[in-house]
Amino acid sequence: METINSKLLNWASILDDKTREQALATAKLPFIYPHLALMPDAHLGKGATVGSVIPTLGAVIPAAVGVDIGCGMIAVRTQYSLNDLPKDRKRLREAIERVIPLSAGHNNRTVKATAEPRIAELKKLAAKAGFNPGQYVEKWELQLGSLGSGNHFIEVCADETQAVWLFLHSGSRGVGNKIAQHHIGVARQAVAKKQIHLPDPDLAYLEEGTSQFDRYIEELHWAQHFALLNREEMMDRVITQFGNWVGGPVRELERINCHHNFTRQERHYGKSVWVSRKGAIRAERGDPGLIPGSMGTASYVVEGRGNPASLNSSPHGAGREYSRTAARKAFSLDELKKAMHGIEFRASEAFIDEIPAAYKPIDVVMRDAEDLVTIRHSLRQLINVKGD
Repeated sequence: METINSKLLNWASILDDKTREQALATAKLPFIYPHLALMPDAHLGKGATVGSVIPTLGAVIPAAVGVDIGCGMIAVRTQYSLNDLPKDRKRLREAIERVIPLSAGHNNRTVKATAEPRIAELKKLAAKAGFNPGQYVEKWELQLGSLGSGNHFIEVCADETQAVWLFLHSGSRGVGNKIAQHHIGVARQAVAKKQIHLPDPDLAYLEEGTSQFDRYIEELHWAQHFALLNREEMMDRVITQFGNWVGGPVRELERINCHHNFTRQERHYGKSVWVSRKGAIRAERGDPGLIPGSMGTASYVVEGRGNPASLNSSPHGAGREYSRTAARKAFSLDELKKAMHGIEFRASEAFIDEIPAAYKPIDVVMRDAEDLVTIRHSLRQLINVKGD
């Protein structure tokens, strides 16, 4: 861990100058307490750094939560081992692609029966919060159980004991994005009205005790729960297809579901603060967590060590070294195929910007995180599903 200054601690051994400058600017905000913590996967983000833990007194920065509110991981350990699996892995990949809408803007055509109780729960939660999600996305219900694109994925993996895991990454989809964008705009207006100068307009914040703050927190919590249930819905569909493929029922030996784009009230260094984790997971002592590598590399099931300096946090993944545009210029489909050798996936130029070489090496990230988490299992990919 590196102490950059009294307001910024850094766990990233790979940190470019622009990311460092962005984090320094955020750490200077007067309501940061006690300090901002940069995780090993830190990289340049919109307003606030991705891979940062931002504790604030009496205020929340909507862009520091991110536009994919509640984005995170879910994993299930099955009773099956690698030797139990059929040889034709393409069949399972295509079956998953048929039952889960992939890519940005792709939704379910109808509300699935498995999704109905989850949607009912979300409607009840929205009514209690006093808002209508339909004001953001008219048919938001159809988004529950859809993956999205970018670095979102569904995978079948095997751990070091050859136990088979089902693993996926997604968030609150379009409805969460619309909620986030709206409140980022509200925060900008509030700051502009008070003529407050910020180093970046996306560091605009909402002050506790205002109606705008209360409305954001209510809708934020709803979107975080949507994201959690979205992952649960997709995982249930994956389990069904996996069971059909192996020819038997799936027993869940373990299920872990954790956010990495969220905010919540916590107590640190003697004060109650809002902790916004943008690309970071909570890692209190004993907390189960999931840290995926990039496409084609290892992922990890971890347990939090409760490091107080990190505000009980850990990285959420590998962290980009190349922007998506730069990666598309630097790498080719042939290089992606080589990186994915032995893994069943849909070879497409759409995924070039997800090539492992565009990310920090996950082994370096995990080495940097040694005082944040304990590794319980190391996972290697067998099947990968992504949206364009």
